[in-house]
Amino acid sequence: MTIREELEQRELQFLSPDACPNSGHAKRQHLEAPCSYRTDFQRDRDRILHCNSFRRLKRKTQVFLSPVGDHYRTRLTHTLEVSQIARTISRAMRLNEDLTEAIALGHDLGHSPFGHSGESILNSICPHGYRHYEQSLRVVDCIEKGGAGLNLTYEVRNGILCHTNKIADTKEGNVVRVADRIAYINHDIEDAIRAGILHTDDIPSDVTDILGNTKTHRITTLVASVVAHGTDEIGMEPEIQKKHDQLHTFMFERVYYNPIAKQEENKAKLLIETLYDYFIAHPNELPEEYLAIAKKEDVHRAVCDYISGMSDSYAVNLYQDLFIPRGWH
Repeated sequence: MTIREELEQRELQFLSPDACPNSGHAKRQHLEAPCSYRTDFQRDRDRILHCNSFRRLKRKTQVFLSPVGDHYRTRLTHTLEVSQIARTISRAMRLNEDLTEAIALGHDLGHSPFGHSGESILNSICPHGYRHYEQSLRVVDCIEKGGAGLNLTYEVRNGILCHTNKIADTKEGNVVRVADRIAYINHDIEDAIRAGILHTDDIPSDVTDILGNTKTHRITTLVASVVAHGTDEIGMEPEIQKKHDQLHTFMFERVYYNPIAKQEENKAKLLIETLYDYFIAHPNELPEEYLAIAKKEDVHRAVCDYISGMSDSYAVNLYQDLFIPRGWH
C-alpha cells in the first residue's frame, strides 16, 4: 500500500460522513497517474501554491489601492487568512482539511488589479462580463501553465467558482465561502482603523457586545458559531448571523463606499480602460500566451484575461511605459 492509499484510508476512518474524502471523489478533467505519497486534493493545493497567479496576489489590492505600509492586507495575505480560518473550521467539524485548503488558496486567483473597483471596471467594458470567481476558475482551467491549466479536481474547481454567492457541492466549499466573509470583514476593519477612516468605537455597540470588541474576539465568536451550527447547512447560529450581517452592512456604509478609501478609483478606472482600449487596437502586442487566446476565442477575452491577471504595480508600470513620456538619456 502506498502512502497515498494509507492517507485515503485514514480519511475514511476519521472524517465526518458529511466530508468529501479523496476516495470516490477527486475526479480530474484529464486523467493522470496518481501520486504515490500525496492525495489528489493535496496535489491540487500544491499546484495552486506554486502557480504564477498565486504569486501575483502579493501585489494586488485588498481594499486600499497600493497602500504604503507593511501591515495593510494584500490579496495574498487575505487568501492566507481565509485559508487559516477555513482550515480551523474544517478541522473542528472533521471535514477534509486538504480540500478546504486547496479551495481557499485558489479562490481569488482571478481577482483583478485594484480590487473590486477593477472588477467592476472590467465587467462594464468587456463584452463577456467579468466576475472574479468565474475568472478564478478560468485561471486554473485554461490560463495557467501557458494555457494548459492546472487540471484540478472537480471539487476544488466547484469550490472556487462558488466561493462568493453560490452553494458549493461540498461542505468544504461552503466552509470557504463563510470563511472568506469572516476574514475580509474583520481584517478590513483593522486596515480601516490603521488608515484612520474608522475608529474602534465606531462599530455599533450592539454588534461588539455579541461578537466581541477586537478582531480576535470577533473571529473566534464567528468561527465557534459556524462549528456549533453543524454540517447540515454550513452557516452561523441565527443571532450571530444577524450581528455578522449588521457588521457587513456597517462596513459597506463606512469603509467600502467611503470617499477617502475610494479616492483613487477614478484613476484606476482610467488606467484600466486605457490599457484595455490599447490592446484591443494592438492585439499583436499581447504576450504570446494571450495572443493564443485571442486566436482561439476572441481579442476581448484575451485582453480581459491579460489585464485581470496584472498586479497593481505591473498595470501602473505598463501604463507609464505606453503613455507617459520618458526623459531623454
